[in-house]
Amino acid sequence: MGLTMQIPRDAVLLRIYFGEDDKFEHRPLHEAIVLKAREMQLGGATVLRGHVGFGHSSHIHTTKILRLSQDLPIVVELVDSPEKIDAFLPVLDGMMKSGLITMEKVQVLQYGTAKP
Repeated sequence: MGLTMQIPRDAVLLRIYFGEDDKFEHRPLHEAIVLKAREMQLGGATVLRGHVGFGHSSHIHTTKILRLSQDLPIVVELVDSPEKIDAFLPVLDGMMKSGLITMEKVQVLQYGTAKP
């Protein structure tokens, strides 16, 4: 059975920016967010670790050899329907102390076969 493309559908891409040292209930924040998104049955989540970046403090965080212990940037991307993302936002608000969240409308083209 070959892969088929489904009809494009409207969705929301939620991007969450923070530092890798951020925690929620003694767990890395990025891990806690992904686990909560899975528990709430969101469509997908990906964690990206940055090599260099800065936030509102303008302090550069980098992977340079002498600075490996720096608080590197993390981006978590979540994709799902507007309704599911809207339901996730209050949960996320209770998990984060600082950071940046962006949302954008996207068209999802999902390849593959449906789960049994």
